[in-house]
Amino acid sequence: MTDARKAKSLLREEIWRKLQAERVARFPLPCFGHVPNFEGSDKAAQNIRLLAEWKEAKVVFVNPDYAQKKVRESALLDGKLLVMASPKLEHGYVVVDPAKVRGSERDASTIRGAFSLGKIVDLQQMPRPDLIVEGSVAIDLNGNRLGKGGGYGDVEIRTLKTEFGSLPVVTTVHDMQVVPSVPYEEKDEKVSIIVTPNRVIRVSRGEEHAPDVSQDSNKFCST
Repeated sequence: MTDARKAKSLLREEIWRKLQAERVARFPLPCFGHVPNFEGSDKAAQNIRLLAEWKEAKVVFVNPDYAQKKVRESALLDGKLLVMASPKLEHGYVVVDPAKVRGSERDASTIRGAFSLGKIVDLQQMPRPDLIVEGSVAIDLNGNRLGKGGGYGDVEIRTLKTEFGSLPVVTTVHDMQVVPSVPYEEKDEKVSIIVTPNRVIRVSRGEEHAPDVSQDSNKFCST
């Protein structure tokens, strides 16, 4: 194991332990071995809806982990075409048309529901995403992302960028998952926007601010 991989493994364990010990982790529990769901994941999903990149997107690619379930549901509720990778990329991709799941957005945002109600496609059949959303175990302010260790998130991002060109990449995490430094390897893909329940951090600009809840955005913030 290289030094970077060993450091990554230690950081994953540290984050998982901290989320469990502070009772921030949410179902599925325990969070070890997963992209962790967290307290406030629904709020982070609401904050994504305030981004200009989200509002302009017609097609959104979202990872299949439970922590981003509300992001997938929001995409469908906002009338966006949802593209999701199958777990571990074992069965390609699925595209869910919001027009075909009206009233069933919550079910369609689950893995089982998406594959039941959506259409399985390969990469060549996939519509070009306007935005990528990935889960993370940890993230730093330079956009270095740490996944759960399988490398699938990096493969998803790299595959989409190779096929479709440059795309913005967003991650939703708890504030405790934002760390000073994440070990980086050449194969690792970076994130451009970090969204927590309390913050939006634009990596490329070095900007950090509270979510911009304008009058026009109030409809996104109802519970």
